[in-house]
Amino acid sequence: MAVASFVYIVWRVKLAAYLVISIAPIGALTTFIALTSGSIWGIPTWGTWWQWDARITSTLILFIMYLGLISLHSSFSNYEKADKLLSWLAIVGAINIPIIKKSVDWWSTLHQSASITLTDKPSIDPSMLYPLIGSMIGFLE
Repeated sequence: MAVASFVYIVWRVKLAAYLVISIAPIGALTTFIALTSGSIWGIPTWGTWWQWDARITSTLILFIMYLGLISLHSSFSNYEKADKLLSWLAIVGAINIPIIKKSVDWWSTLHQSASITLTDKPSIDPSMLYPLIGSMIGFLE
């Protein structure tokens, strides 16, 4: 989305602007599903449906950014101006993605840090690691 936004801002490729506005509802839906299913899972795990955890909060910010993109697009009658603002908001919103990924490493949170990294030995038990690797290989095929 940020790449398409950059393409639209630099080269004014209208297809890139269409791509951004087409991806926003899909991103909002998947983020909503992640927040909802995480809340359902959090009730038996943490005893509450919501914690102001760094990862959950940054994911909520991403969801709000998606809703902002969708709202911004429909609030302008001048689509060229809307597409330009939409593209800038998508680029600014992309800053949140590495924050979501690294939040468990930067702050002490309820979520565990990454179980598989490029630099360290996997902290996941082999009885779970091998099926996970098999699933990832199956997904790629």
